[in-house]
Order: sequence, then C-alpha cells, then structure tokens
Amino acid sequence: MENSNIVRDYGYYGATNPGYAPAVQGSPAMFAPPASDFQGPSAPPASMFDSVPGYEGTVAGGGGGFLPPPIPSVPAPQPQPGPGQSNWDIPSISESTAREALAKYVSSKCCWSSGPVKDGVITNMETFNTYRYRLETFTEQRVTEWSQQPYLGQPVDAYTQPPPGPWNIPAKTPTFFQNETQIIKVPNTSSVKNCHTCLGMGRNPCKECVGVGNKICWVCKGAGDRASGDRCHHCQGRGRENCNHCHGQGSKECQTCKGKQQLLVFINLKVIWTNNLEDYVVEQSSGLHMANLSNVSGKEMFRDSQYMVYPVMGFPNPDLVHAAERLVREHQAKFSQTSRILQQRQSIELIPITKVSYKWKGASHVYFVFGNEYMVNADSYPATCCCTVM
Repeated sequence: MENSNIVRDYGYYGATNPGYAPAVQGSPAMFAPPASDFQGPSAPPASMFDSVPGYEGTVAGGGGGFLPPPIPSVPAPQPQPGPGQSNWDIPSISESTAREALAKYVSSKCCWSSGPVKDGVITNMETFNTYRYRLETFTEQRVTEWSQQPYLGQPVDAYTQPPPGPWNIPAKTPTFFQNETQIIKVPNTSSVKNCHTCLGMGRNPCKECVGVGNKICWVCKGAGDRASGDRCHHCQGRGRENCNHCHGQGSKECQTCKGKQQLLVFINLKVIWTNNLEDYVVEQSSGLHMANLSNVSGKEMFRDSQYMVYPVMGFPNPDLVHAAERLVREHQAKFSQTSRILQQRQSIELIPITKVSYKWKGASHVYFVFGNEYMVNADSYPATCCCTVM
C-alpha cells in the first residue's frame, strides 16, 4: 500500500528516482527535474533498418531517390508520323456574337456602364490564326522508402527469400495521362524492431509535468495552505495537483508504437504516374497578351498518341514545327533517364482570336473575343464607372 502511494504521488519520474520527494503541507513545493533522458530519438536510427539486397540505398521517410528503369529486353516500337491535316483556317465570328460576348463581360463587372455595348458602332473585326501545340508524356517512376507501423502480430518475412526488384513488382497502371500514386509493401522485407521513440517501453514521459505526474498547485502556488492559513482545498494541502494531461501517471502512450513497444519495419515501394505536359503557343500580332489564352480551349485540329510520338510534319507555321520537334526531343531524353515512358500524346488546337474595333462618343476603342468560350479582354473599355456624384 505504501508503494502504491509513492507511485501516485511521485508519478512516472518520482517512482524511479528515490531522490525526489513530494511536497508536504506547509512546505514549499519541489520542482520536477527534466525528463529528457527518457525520450528516445525522434527519427529512427539508420542501424534500425536491415541491409536488403537490391534496396541498399533506401532510407526512412525521404526515399532513396528515383530508381532508373531497367533497359528494355525488347526494342521499343519506333514512332510513326501522325495523321495529316490540311485545313488550318479559323472561322470568323459574327458581329452579333462579338457584341453579345462584350455585353456578358460588362455585366459581370461592378459599376461598368453598358453604354458602349448599346451605342458603340463596330467598325472592323479582324481574325487571327493562333495555334497551341501541346505535348504530354505519361511516365512511371518508382521510389522506395523504409516505413514502420505498430507491431500487432503481422507476418514477418524478412530473409525468408530475396525480395523482388523494384521494377519487378507488378502495379496496376491507371488510365493514361492521369496522375496517380500507388504504395506497395515490398515482399520479404518485414522485420520486428524495438520502438526507437520510447526505447521499447511503450510509454513516454509526459512533457507537461516532465514525467512527475503532478504539477505545482495553481491555487496555493505550492504552499499547501492559503494566505489565511487554512489548508488549500484544491490540492488538499499537498502543494501539488495531478497533471491533467497524463492523468497523474507521469507518462503517456507512445504515439509511434501506440504502446505496443515494438514496430514492424518494412520497405514501401511508391509508384508515381505523372502526366508531364508542356505547351507552345504560336506568337500572334493581335495585341492580346498570351497569358489570356491559358484558360480557354480551342478547336482541336490534330491529335496523335503513340508510345513515342513523331514530330509534327506539314504544319504551315515553321515556328510551331520547330517547337514541336524540340519538345519531343527534350521529353524523350529527359524522362527516359529517371522514369519509364508509357505513352506520349501531342495535339494542335486552333484558338480563335477576334480583334473588334468600335467607336463610342467619337473615340475609337478595341476589345478581343477569344477561345471557344468567347472570353473577352477589354482593358481599354471607356466606361468602367457608372456611378454619379451628387
């Protein structure tokens, strides 16, 4: 019975340190010594992980770097020229469509007057040929990392037989050109280790009371009695109160092993499918900034999807042809070093841009209608405030 009182009063630290004594009524409360010696390392030490053949560079949490794919056992299929396309013209929009697009745009702006929309006279509409080339390279990357979880009796298979190589583990490939990540536990790498955080104890000292299980009473400040001389009823004269974070135990369940004292450590394989996308937009002389085109779509004039695509041929704009050739070459050289190329896709969109010139109150103004969505850019709109000062 006496020992149980010691644990109750001394807590996690005091029960294992005979030099500590709790405060008694009328005496100043004693401060708890630091409990840092009881805290294990926050990160698992390198010695915790075994050397696994084929996975020697794997580390905890950060992976071992992207693993280059093996050389294909059979030659890769050669790219073939894509389908030809001869009609590269952009249909023009009507005057009513241009006016409706401006009206919709102006109505979305606070305090913009609709006067130029109603009374403005369109004097000229000029259509521009603008093309966007897009190259997509769908790749698969693989990276390994040591992982851990509380040991609850899971199967342990390390050293039963050699684990399969990182690129020999089957993974279900998602739909092409869609980003996805899959995590797979590598077979024959699981083993059991003592928890590095709590050193196999299952519990860690409470940080609030530094492992003591109680703290100085906030009412009597550790004196055990009040200023009137009466015994402090909050701590019953002890000068200390139980820590409400650990409920007086002085320790809390280890969050790493969840109190199980041991960890199952194993290697995880992370398979990362990425759609690497790059655009090239042909420069045009309409005066519309290129950044406006990033949020609109165009009419798809050309599409080609292969294991590896062949650069675009027969396109009337030489700048786009050169850009396509450069991007295809760069993608195939760049991504084949660190990943496996599964598929490539290239397309050319024809983005309509109409420059609309109009007059309002004797002055000339310009706005642009662009994209399949008939988006509008009207930076020089002449009536951006309809408010009247009385």
